[in-house]
Amino acid sequence: MTYCVALKLNQGMVFLSDTRTNAGVDNVSRVKKLFTWEVPGQRALAIMTAGNLGITQAVISELELQIANGGPDDITLLNAPSIFKVAQLVGETMQRVQQQYGPGLAARGEDSGATLILGGQRAGHPPRLFQIYAAGNFIEATNDTPYFQIGEHKYGKPIIDRVISVDTEMQDGVICALLSMDSTIRSNLTVGMPLDLAVLPAGDLRFTQNRRIDPEDETFRQFSEQWSQQMISAFAVMRTIDI
Repeated sequence: MTYCVALKLNQGMVFLSDTRTNAGVDNVSRVKKLFTWEVPGQRALAIMTAGNLGITQAVISELELQIANGGPDDITLLNAPSIFKVAQLVGETMQRVQQQYGPGLAARGEDSGATLILGGQRAGHPPRLFQIYAAGNFIEATNDTPYFQIGEHKYGKPIIDRVISVDTEMQDGVICALLSMDSTIRSNLTVGMPLDLAVLPAGDLRFTQNRRIDPEDETFRQFSEQWSQQMISAFAVMRTIDI
């Protein structure tokens, strides 16, 4: 399965995904689900994927082919006039892939469902964040709900709902996303490390972090253990409230 979360804050954007995929208890592997593109000084984009792996890989491959084979008048991720237009382009690509493979999968009783998160910024424009569905339609994150989750989202949602607003500082956003992922990993065996993290400060048009966190990462282990200890310690505080 999958868990991906993206935050759109006033200070910038945070993208975090796991890499586990499984087609049964004896067929578990690692697959990249976070993809980034940069045009220095012009734009930076990220896409995260969840759902049918064949569908999502085909969508990413099609988008890459558009970049590689596009002529000067062709619209691609790297030259679309707005992030909204990028969302339309990704949605149209999803729709074509679904039309090509969806009926065959359905005839075999397979689900072609897939969901993407797209976020980024173009020079001179604010950051934008979209969730794109299998039909190619999409919605945009707002100040009231400045985040999206796809995949196994229920375990990591409570901490985001309690902590995140558009005014949350970037470092706190990174911490919250990592805690959300840690909670999901602990509660659902179909989500697992390594993790891919990308951080895009508003106005920078480049990712200041774009890295993989491996299972052996000592800092993340300490991070996870400290959070567990803090939650245990919180019970001592809660006992002081007469309820």
